[in-house]
Amino acid sequence: MQQGKYDKAGSLREIRGGHVLRDQILWRLKSIQDSAKNLDSTDPAHLAFRDIFDAGESRFVLRQHVVEELARLRNEEIIPYLRYRYKYEVYPSHKVVDEYPPLVQIEPTSICNYRCVFCYQTDPRLSNKKNGHMGNMDINLFRNLIDQLHGNVEGVTLASRGEPTVHKDLSKMLEYMGGKFLASKLNTNAFLLNDSTSRSILDADIQTLVFSADAASEPLYSQLRVNGNLERVVRNVERFYEIKEREYPNSKLITRVSGVRYKSEQSLNDMEKFWKRFVDQVAFVDYNPWENVYDSSKKEVDEPCSDLWRRMFVWWDGRVAPCDVDYLTTLSQEKFPDTSIPEIWNSEMYQRLRQKHLEHERKDIEPCRRCVVV
Repeated sequence: MQQGKYDKAGSLREIRGGHVLRDQILWRLKSIQDSAKNLDSTDPAHLAFRDIFDAGESRFVLRQHVVEELARLRNEEIIPYLRYRYKYEVYPSHKVVDEYPPLVQIEPTSICNYRCVFCYQTDPRLSNKKNGHMGNMDINLFRNLIDQLHGNVEGVTLASRGEPTVHKDLSKMLEYMGGKFLASKLNTNAFLLNDSTSRSILDADIQTLVFSADAASEPLYSQLRVNGNLERVVRNVERFYEIKEREYPNSKLITRVSGVRYKSEQSLNDMEKFWKRFVDQVAFVDYNPWENVYDSSKKEVDEPCSDLWRRMFVWWDGRVAPCDVDYLTTLSQEKFPDTSIPEIWNSEMYQRLRQKHLEHERKDIEPCRRCVVV
């Protein structure tokens, strides 16, 4: 692997928090392993069980955040969850393409109230409204998309270029998707979070709520999250915690504060000490140096991008992007619902991109030739 690459699969570094012991999950998995033995030998859930319990070299391992997610599932949900997780983690490394992507990332809105220094929103080509990239997803388009994914995809994340809580119909979206997926997630900067939206999140029975924050004190927080206000965000996160504890004592929602590691003065120890009062987990993800991906010099990375086998991005207007680094959507002309999700995932566009990457020819593709994600 070349120097300077950004390992997408390993970008989520250490997660602090969580109280589920691995042995507890292994015991539960062992108790239902017989059910997995009846599966086809090529079934991803069967392969996941094999890797977990065989003594040989494993492709699939139980990382701590996966252990936490498994602990919140009913026994009958474990096999379909492992099927999803195996596809998400192993298929990209073995270049396996199924009918549907393992995960679909949906953008309720491309609009954001922040201008974080490490975010695409700092590029006026994206954030200037006259360029046509800013907007909110129509609720009927969202419902159509959820209907197609339900029963075919378990990993659904609401987040991408914009801040989901900007959308006035976010509560309706959460209500419609509630209970339909085993690995649903919402990312928010929490600045606009209020009691009504908090209850909508908790009612929807999603699996993970991520509060995006990168510091435990000012002025560092506002230097990174431009237009943000740490005091307000803390107040909103604390209020969410109070509602969850008082009104939803049986909620299985996992809450996490996750930041982008961008400056040396950021400390995971400080983050954990400050935020652990309100959330289950605290983490950092590595910074992806995306700046000027459309203008910068060619990079020396020729490994395939794992996103081509891992996830699909659906923007607010139905346009589909193979990755979020292509935030101006130059790689794809595909659009949902004009074309279905499985048709797009197995389309000529995707096949061509995958083949070029596999043949170490990303140098011939814009903006892949200027990107470091693998």
